[in-house]
Amino acid sequence: MTGSVVSGPLGYSLPLSPTGTSATLTPPPWHFAGEVVMVDYRVDPVAAARFLPPELALGADPGQAAAVFARWQWCSEPGTELVDPGASQFNEFLILLACEYRGRRLARCPYAWVDQPVPLLRGWVQGMPKQLGEVHQTWPMRVGRAGPLDSHAGTYHGTASTGGRRIAHASVHATTRAAEPPPLHTVPLVHSRVQPAWLPGECPPVELVTSTVTGVEFSEVWSGDATLDLFDVLDEDFASLRPVSVGRGHVFGYAETLVSGRRLA
Repeated sequence: MTGSVVSGPLGYSLPLSPTGTSATLTPPPWHFAGEVVMVDYRVDPVAAARFLPPELALGADPGQAAAVFARWQWCSEPGTELVDPGASQFNEFLILLACEYRGRRLARCPYAWVDQPVPLLRGWVQGMPKQLGEVHQTWPMRVGRAGPLDSHAGTYHGTASTGGRRIAHASVHATTRAAEPPPLHTVPLVHSRVQPAWLPGECPPVELVTSTVTGVEFSEVWSGDATLDLFDVLDEDFASLRPVSVGRGHVFGYAETLVSGRRLA
């Protein structure tokens, strides 16, 4: 047909299709709301430094770290994912390391696991090192005795496994309301966007990026004594981030909208 415009298949991510609706990922913004079980701990500063690219420094508090368990519900701007809870819910476990860039406080995520493929791929788009795993945590309940009630006071546990191997267990005995959210949950995360070389001779760049986030909300934060175990079942690198000491634990609700990425520099 003379004058017709033929466009190729479309999509924000693979797979591409004639209308783009087959893509695994919908375009941002993405809205998240979830429940978090978090433990502050300290790691060997020498080990933490080995996970930082040259542009980043340990900063004023070397060895500050956190282990985070979260159960999330998410949707894109139209909210169509909420119709199918299986598509809009996932669980996550990650480790955070305190760092700085030119005096700006940040956090680095060296390891993360999720239990659904969509957040896995979305993490790779962001430069977040997500892997598939099994993550579980205690749920607050509205009634009954099979868990802490909605006040958030009570004892919470989190577990993470991958390939049938337990990699982490945490417990938080939340007894008091905290004045502020835990520090490593209030600073931007800095990731490395990596595109592995595939074509002969190519050398794709590695970019340090953060995210543009809006609509941040915290519920009341409950804190208390905590325990944390990271098990030596993966490799020496992961084992090097085991706790030197364990601090306070926290439970809280959290929400944000992830708009886009931006280069750190």
